[in-house]
Amino acid sequence: MKSTSAAAALMGVALQAHSQDSVNGPAPDVAPVVVTATRIATPVTEVGSSISLITAADIEARQWRTLPAALAESPGLNVVQAGGPGGQTSVFIRGANANHTKVIIDGIEVNDPSQNGAFDFGQALTDDVERIEILRGPQSSLYGADALGGVISITTRRGEDGARATARLEGGSFDTFNQALAFSGKSSNVRYAFNLSHFRSGDTPVTPLGLLAPGEARIGDRYDNLTASSRLDAQVTRVLGLGFIARAREAHYRFTSENYNVFPAIPDAAQSTQQTRQLFLRGEARLSLPDGRLETTTGLAYSRYRTVLLSPDDGFGAPAPVFDRGDRVKADWQGALTLSPRYTVVAGADYTEDRLIDSPVSASESRAGGFAEITGRPATGFAVAVSVRYDSDDRFGDRTTWRIAPTYTLPASGTRFKASVGTGFKTPTLTQLFVSFPPFFFSNPDLKPETSLGYDICFEQPVAHGRARVGATWFHNAIRDLIETNQSGDSWDNIGRATSYGVESFASLAITRRLDVRADYTWTIARDDVARQELLRRPKNKATLSVQWRATDKLILSGSALYVGARIDGNRDFSIPRLTASPYATFDVAGSYELGRGVTAFARIDNLLDRHYQDPVGFDRPGLGAYAGVKVDLSAR
Repeated sequence: MKSTSAAAALMGVALQAHSQDSVNGPAPDVAPVVVTATRIATPVTEVGSSISLITAADIEARQWRTLPAALAESPGLNVVQAGGPGGQTSVFIRGANANHTKVIIDGIEVNDPSQNGAFDFGQALTDDVERIEILRGPQSSLYGADALGGVISITTRRGEDGARATARLEGGSFDTFNQALAFSGKSSNVRYAFNLSHFRSGDTPVTPLGLLAPGEARIGDRYDNLTASSRLDAQVTRVLGLGFIARAREAHYRFTSENYNVFPAIPDAAQSTQQTRQLFLRGEARLSLPDGRLETTTGLAYSRYRTVLLSPDDGFGAPAPVFDRGDRVKADWQGALTLSPRYTVVAGADYTEDRLIDSPVSASESRAGGFAEITGRPATGFAVAVSVRYDSDDRFGDRTTWRIAPTYTLPASGTRFKASVGTGFKTPTLTQLFVSFPPFFFSNPDLKPETSLGYDICFEQPVAHGRARVGATWFHNAIRDLIETNQSGDSWDNIGRATSYGVESFASLAITRRLDVRADYTWTIARDDVARQELLRRPKNKATLSVQWRATDKLILSGSALYVGARIDGNRDFSIPRLTASPYATFDVAGSYELGRGVTAFARIDNLLDRHYQDPVGFDRPGLGAYAGVKVDLSAR
């Protein structure tokens, strides 16, 4: 179990590091560890792929309660939430489509087959999140379909030595009232973690007043989310470990949709309701040779999605509910063999079946795949990972993808160069193939898979004995057969070719041992090469500035600024399919103070300057919001 213990120790070091990117925050001699880039625990200094890390410490300090809030400032990402908390939320990585991002929670693929193959980030809370890894660029050689644009992998907390129980209570603007309970620990050879989170936002005004009919009152969005999760890990023998993960979510969302009986559509006078129920399960068995040279994991996962949408009666009879129902079963195996202290071989195989269930049609898709990867350090300062994967899909045949990711650090100056190049693919979703909404929109069973070739080149330079770091990454992705709506807007089509390219740059500075500053800037061009026009909702410019100050051992203060530049978007019902959305900037501050005996008081202000802006067009973002609460470590009392 030697290598397992070493990996656990490395992960522990990584989680102590304040890190918003592969080069941010920690002391110069601390190298955070990531898993997603190679599928095994690897120091980030030996990873050639472009990856960012968000830790539990970041989430705690910034008081991010939802996944969209935690991802909003990440370089290379654009987060778009249609409405208030609970509204449909999409993430675009380096100009790729929202469903080009594979999302994984504790080894469970959570992209929804009933929601166009995308993951709705708006339904995810952060209370039990230990780390978020954001891997940018095509990653199909390790993760198969859906990873054409990148991978976002979320790991939840495991039980640690000693029982611990915590509770959190929070309230504030927009009739917000949140609670969380967590219980974790270790008993004999069993580690356990249980979490219960409740998020409620009772009145978030998001419908622009100028869109309402004369005399019509605006009704705020309402959202209620209850999420329960558990994680068990048992070391049965020296070589055998078992794990079980369960996550269940029930959410209710009331929002203002469109009255399509009027053209152009106007906001409905009454609200629509959406009820979401999700269930994620995974069991796994881990085998390891006593010397730790070979480690294998065999897993079986099940995902279940149930969404019911009910719109108001617009005068033509009460509409029937719209059901989005799907599930996924996946079996997987992975093995890692340490050939020598410098080289490791990783191989895996998996089988996945996605199903669409009476939504309003039923359909399924199955695919099997396998991959092989070698990671190595051929010379001092030089590391490389090479991977290849073969997939066979019952609808779209066979596909082979590959990736090469080297990195080299100059010993004298600490200058680091890294690069990656690889391919990706995405099969058409079951929704795109079979779900129609006549007479307005129709499916297209003749769609072809999307493919991509992407590369990036990066340099990073430590300055002032490692107290400061600067770096920049040039990226380029060429996508073929990109699936978008056709020119008439009534169906899906492979539009031909699309290209995205740009620069992700950063500068970080540890002003003192307690005060850290970081700035990020992303410039992105994402265009349809056939129509010669920009892709929707991909801003050219995005910039962030964040400051974190541990003023005393008990007081932590943080602040951030986010700027998102102009971008092309449509209005709420896309009767105006292309218009320019205005840029916006927001400022947030947060602070916490340990009162003693396990009690911590905290407060934050979102959108400090009360900026009014729309993102996406037709949806106001919340204005100034003030929140405060208390967290209690019950085991410390």
